[in-house]
Amino acid sequence: MPVNLPAPTSAEPEGAVPALSTLADRPVTRPVVISEVLPEARPRRRTVDVLRAYMSLTKPRIVELLLVTTVPAMLLAHRRVPSLWLMAVVLVGGALAAGAANALNCYLDRDIDQLMRRTSRRPLPAHTVSPRAALAFGLTLAVVSVALMAAFTNPLAAGLTAAAIAYYDLVYTLWLKRTTPANTVWGGACGAAPVLIGWAAVTGGLSWPAWVMFAVVFCWQPPHFWALAIRFRDDYARAGIPMLPVVATLRRVGLETVVYSWLTVAASLALWPLATGPLYGLAAAGAGVGLLVEAHRLYGRARRGEPVRPMRLFHWSTTYLTIVSVAIAVDALVR
Repeated sequence: MPVNLPAPTSAEPEGAVPALSTLADRPVTRPVVISEVLPEARPRRRTVDVLRAYMSLTKPRIVELLLVTTVPAMLLAHRRVPSLWLMAVVLVGGALAAGAANALNCYLDRDIDQLMRRTSRRPLPAHTVSPRAALAFGLTLAVVSVALMAAFTNPLAAGLTAAAIAYYDLVYTLWLKRTTPANTVWGGACGAAPVLIGWAAVTGGLSWPAWVMFAVVFCWQPPHFWALAIRFRDDYARAGIPMLPVVATLRRVGLETVVYSWLTVAASLALWPLATGPLYGLAAAGAGVGLLVEAHRLYGRARRGEPVRPMRLFHWSTTYLTIVSVAIAVDALVR
């Protein structure tokens, strides 16, 4: 419906030639506010913003990375494609569990998130979501995820799901992250848990290949997250978080990065004779060479006092885990 605005009145007598004026002399009319004409527009925008805020509490990119390791574990455990229903349940339950852990992490870390530039725009520091609402949201996702796994998989998979959420929030977030430079190492247990959960959901137990896959992801996390911590070292220092790059020299961080990169590649190759074939072995070896090259490059730059360019390792480590996971899945299907 067109909006009728009152026409500006003129101070000139009828028939007179209008006097020249500046913009400031001209009558000012009140602008049309869209939300007054369409009152439903503003609430709808706010609803979308709130939904996006709740979604960001779950940290979707981290959830995706966790699920990348779940499917290959299920395929390898079953030696072929498991029930599609089971896979759907595990993926949905795993996504909800990871989202719950991340949302609760945002609630527990709200005091330090507001001090770090990288996290200052998260929903709680930005006051898009209240702490109480974030806590309720995280707990609800946790209950739903564990209940879903308990109802449609088995007690071991459900128990591992609950343990992973508790470990990430109570052990890592509240304790390890704030007290020790080894936080990234020991915090890797919850990041590697999806491998065990996927395997347990298929078999009802845990065999050696599951633990070797767990070791791959566990050892992979320090080089990956230390690279990110180097990039945001000032942020972590401002918040008082004793990440290794904050409390140690870059040379020490580079050396430990090399050590854990070698452990990652060794664990990935150990899976070859245990449960996979040549296709996986070649892919794991090739991807491992790339990971080791980047790790040694970072260490070499640190020793020479040059800029270490940590994001090269960060991005390649993500590619490495993707290649290894896809190779496991393909090898399980073609053998």
